[in-house]
Amino acid sequence: MSEFFRFEDEGRDFPYYKHNPKISKTAWIVLLLTVPIAYLTYAITGMENEILGSFLFCLIMLVPLLYFSKWDYSLIFRKPTRREIKLAALLFIGYLIYALTIGVFLDMIGQGSTSTADSIGVNIYMMIGLIFSMMGEELMKFIPLMFLMRAAYKFTENRKLAVIASSVIIMVYFGLLHYDVGTTLLSVLLTQGLGTIFELYGYIKTKNLFVPYLCHLFTDAFIFLFVLLGF
Repeated sequence: MSEFFRFEDEGRDFPYYKHNPKISKTAWIVLLLTVPIAYLTYAITGMENEILGSFLFCLIMLVPLLYFSKWDYSLIFRKPTRREIKLAALLFIGYLIYALTIGVFLDMIGQGSTSTADSIGVNIYMMIGLIFSMMGEELMKFIPLMFLMRAAYKFTENRKLAVIASSVIIMVYFGLLHYDVGTTLLSVLLTQGLGTIFELYGYIKTKNLFVPYLCHLFTDAFIFLFVLLGF
């Protein structure tokens, strides 16, 4: 029986989880620490300079990850093919339909978010910053995902179980990151948390981080543009 899911492109596998390549315990500690450090740096720096904050947010995680990967960026991403760009666009559309459906459901049961975005809070600098911040958000998921897969596979030697368990944890984790004033726990777990399944699918299928990145970029750019135009 194949260790791969049927929808996966079997020509590539996930890096790191099977010592492919091996990353030391010290390196994993450093990589995991870059996630909160990058997040805090963005929260502080981004208030004054959105573009610089977004750039640092991405760079703080990306440089150590490449360093411990011996600068082999192909382990993480590669130039997306037309098929992968099409997949990212389809996942973006799928997420929008999902988010709208979940939004209606949450409003019906009184669990919808009460926070709203407006054109005052969105500007061209934020739009430009998305180029870096969206990759930063994908790295915030990618680094813990690979660590969890490595830990799960080490104890179970079951690749499919490692993928599923790690993905569920990442969805909960990413949803909780969006829990704030004006949101409800159920709304973030369903909208941002479970909604992450679209980006995870794109990555698990292709092993190319550019696919979930493009899906995420399309989504946030669409929302920001929608707000900027006053809709």
